[in-house]
Amino acid sequence: VVGGPAADPRERGGGPPPGPRGRGRGGGGAEGGGGGRPPPAPAAPAAPLRVRRALPGIGRWTADYVAMRALRDRDAFLATDLGVRRGLELLGVDGSPRSALERSERWRPFRAYATVHLWTLLGAATASGGGA
Repeated sequence: VVGGPAADPRERGGGPPPGPRGRGRGGGGAEGGGGGRPPPAPAAPAAPLRVRRALPGIGRWTADYVAMRALRDRDAFLATDLGVRRGLELLGVDGSPRSALERSERWRPFRAYATVHLWTLLGAATASGGGA
């Protein structure tokens, strides 16, 4: 029966619900990140990226994308990415990879956020009919 006396998992002997709801919020502890905030992202090591780029078929774009998405490197920047280049052009600046890389230096150490922002800008412009 839905909502009956056995609807609460604790009454069935199952203990607290799994996941964050069952553990409460904020407590800090060994997991870190008190106050409901996630723990800080680890810095991405440069050595694994050099190794990836040395593999056949793995170029700078792929290595930087992996660093940004999988390794959570906040400073990864995809200067040759077409979405990044078109996003910069929407802002009225040169979208060439060399210019994008030079411009991105002032965004350190948060260039990955700039990458996502440029993708979002391009996506919004494209959706509204004003983009590439």
